[in-house]
Amino acid sequence: MNTMKKTLLVAMGLLAAGVATGASAETRWDYNHPRRFEVNERLHNQNLRIRDKRREGEINGVEAARLHRADYRIRMQERRFARHDDGHISRREQIRLNHEENRVSRRIGD
Repeated sequence: MNTMKKTLLVAMGLLAAGVATGASAETRWDYNHPRRFEVNERLHNQNLRIRDKRREGEINGVEAARLHRADYRIRMQERRFARHDDGHISRREQIRLNHEENRVSRRIGD
């Protein structure tokens, strides 16, 4: 296994560990707040699209890692917003997150 693959695997493992630890601290109700649910559902769908593009060879591993990292930052931003308002995000915060998700979505392509 070459170094780039090892580095990518380690980076993806760290991202997965970070997502898993943050999710365990939230209650089911908070996570399923309608605005949060929409944001997180889009992040999940983008993750699947990145994985599919990588599998089909349309993007390389480095670009896939960059896209996953961008989605991870959006998820962390969403959690910070929710932490300040008892598990909710405001309409303005949702618009901001959607804007960021749109930018990543354009980078993923169709």
